[in-house]
Amino acid sequence: MRLLIRGGRVVDPGQGLDAPRDVLIEDGRVAGLLDPGRGAGETAVIEAAGRVVCPGLIDMHVHLREPGQEYKETIATGTAAAVAGGYTAVACMPNTIPVNDNRSVTEYILQQARAAGLARVWPVAAMTVGSEGRALCEYADLLEAGAVAVSDDGRPVADPQIMRRVLEYARMVGLPAITHAEDPSLSAGGCMNEGRTSTWLGLAGIPAAAEETAVFRDVTLAGLTGAALHVAHVSTAGSVEIVRRAKAAGYRVTAETAPHYFTLTEEAVVGYRTEAKMNPPLRAARDRDAIRAGLADRTLDAVATDHAPHSILEKDVEFDRAAFGIVGLETGLALTLDLVREGVVDLLRAVEILSTAPARILGLPGGSLTPGGPADVTIIDLDRPWVVKGEDFKSLGRNTPFEGRAMTGRAVMTLVGGRVVHNLTA
Repeated sequence: MRLLIRGGRVVDPGQGLDAPRDVLIEDGRVAGLLDPGRGAGETAVIEAAGRVVCPGLIDMHVHLREPGQEYKETIATGTAAAVAGGYTAVACMPNTIPVNDNRSVTEYILQQARAAGLARVWPVAAMTVGSEGRALCEYADLLEAGAVAVSDDGRPVADPQIMRRVLEYARMVGLPAITHAEDPSLSAGGCMNEGRTSTWLGLAGIPAAAEETAVFRDVTLAGLTGAALHVAHVSTAGSVEIVRRAKAAGYRVTAETAPHYFTLTEEAVVGYRTEAKMNPPLRAARDRDAIRAGLADRTLDAVATDHAPHSILEKDVEFDRAAFGIVGLETGLALTLDLVREGVVDLLRAVEILSTAPARILGLPGGSLTPGGPADVTIIDLDRPWVVKGEDFKSLGRNTPFEGRAMTGRAVMTLVGGRVVHNLTA
């Protein structure tokens, strides 16, 4: 089948392209980018006039909860949320029950993703058995099963010698290592950013140093081993500067942040709002501003949502007892587009941090509309107004700090392999 996406503004950082083009799709792959109005004997047409057509968004850091916590999210509901948010692919973290530390769990996740038939799912396997920080998993076997990276996300590797071995083994088999940079001895007992707001609220704080000392350790080990290290959910100004210096030194280091870190500050917690509780926590205004600067100057490579659905059992409790984490798949695009409207980044850069860079970091297909590549496409209405309502989410999670927030810009159509899997225009 030949499909033409006609009349759109094609934004493709991989080709340095921001111009009117028609996108021709054949048999699930991009067949070509055509000058507007040429036509190509297509059998179906999607009209995209006035809209942005870009490579499918890729969220390189999500929690799909399956297997083991399906009451919070399933692979089917998580990927439904993904395509509704414009994401054609997600990389899911291994903190499932059981932990994704072996071939059978990796293969189960991929099987469930195929059954759902929505977004592509790329499993991230555990660094250590049970994510307990002691014995390394069998990375070569996990790679063969379909894992695209290793991480003990949510449970940092405390022993630097173990972390060194993780990086050495990951380099040997060709997998990037994703670090959850946190010194648990500094963060223990904390539930929000350490500072004046935590003191005023009477809540135990997590200092910025809990993240920054761990980032420094891990990028130093990346320099020692020559391994590809990716720093997850950067939240502090100090971490941005450490990553900046590591890149200047030639280390193979990349880093991501999340929309809540460049949008909100610790003030969002006031009122003991558990929907604003995440790990790492929301920081001070200077940290938020440094993260924006890091995205603008390419110190930070990507934006990932760290989508972490919880039920009211974990969130409708006292703040210090509530689970860390918020949902983000259905708000991540609009919040990133705010950076474009505010002049922090241009649209080409926004698509890069949401699509092209995650594909490059994880070695995934997609991230570009280059002919021959997969026809994973997101069509965006930059001016579409909407209001965040958790009750409308495709995700089972409703734990968002953006409830009731007016947004501008939304994915109106998402195609995976040339097949429409989300359509707000119908």
